[in-house]
Amino acid sequence: MRFAFTEQQTEFRDAVRQVLTKECTPDDLRAAFDAPAARTDRWTTLAEMGVVGLTVPEPQGGLGLDLLDLVPLLEEAGRSALPEPLIETTALAAPLLAAFPSGPAVDWLERIAIGVVTAAVGPVEVISGSAGSTGGEATVPAAVGADLYILSSASGVHAVPSADVTVTPVASLDPTRRLGTIDWEPTTTTLIASGEESREELVRLADRASVATAAELLGLADRMISIAAAYAKERNQFGKPIGSFQAVKHLLAGARVKLEFARPAVYGAAWSLGQVDLAGSPSGSRGASLAKAYASDAATEAARVSLQVHGAIGYTWECDLHLYLKRAWALAESWGSSADHRSRILASLVVELHQTQA
Repeated sequence: MRFAFTEQQTEFRDAVRQVLTKECTPDDLRAAFDAPAARTDRWTTLAEMGVVGLTVPEPQGGLGLDLLDLVPLLEEAGRSALPEPLIETTALAAPLLAAFPSGPAVDWLERIAIGVVTAAVGPVEVISGSAGSTGGEATVPAAVGADLYILSSASGVHAVPSADVTVTPVASLDPTRRLGTIDWEPTTTTLIASGEESREELVRLADRASVATAAELLGLADRMISIAAAYAKERNQFGKPIGSFQAVKHLLAGARVKLEFARPAVYGAAWSLGQVDLAGSPSGSRGASLAKAYASDAATEAARVSLQVHGAIGYTWECDLHLYLKRAWALAESWGSSADHRSRILASLVVELHQTQA
């Protein structure tokens, strides 16, 4: 089977790239560092394009598409280090709410589609075997300024409005992620799923989070390699650009190879999660973990190489590289590090082997 994105998907990706190139420049990112915000004019523009409501069902005003359609756009978001919570709102909250389209979920979906709601998603520790937190305090990204919080407790999955939570900002290496500690109490009015149904949906959510984060990491890795390659053409040593030296070429080529190996893993995992028989299954979860592990490794390698090519100037505020380094380091650990996901794959294979032998 030959896999490729459709013409419509690539045109949508190119349109998003064009917008973000203009509206999410390094200067815009520096401004977001100084004054991080959940909803901005840029978020409104993305909503008008249909990006924010891409995974919202058509009856609620969205495009009714899936993660495979979103992945190229998330890659562009990563390439620009988009400060707004596209993963949390569009990749995670909207599909989860769409799985339970009744009561308050419908209203939330309609508001997400028109760009007046951003979401934060609480910890879902399915990687370590837990169904989630039990209420109380949880530190999550995109928490400060969010309108909706998707949180889990012993009773199930909750959609909690901002009025029902207390958020304490937490300092972060990348302030545009708007980390916050959430204090909340589960109630029956916020419960949208319980029992085995909620457990299955949390597994799907964690898998989507892994693949969505991996997609952003692809874009970040690509951007950092491009920045480093451009710098290597400009910086001279011994009378010639450092990019002409074989050692520098090998560094950049090695990072590019890791990126190109990670891409099909991420695309394949996104496709798998869109298949009814694979979503939430052990093989689907393994694909999601493989994607996250490969993308995390590719991004951290791109960060290491890019910083090595730049030298100490790469850390400075004036150099654009640090804007992407910080996001890459944060996302490489978000929703499980590469080591976490490799352990998850191994555990899944061991369980499957024992079941086969039984």
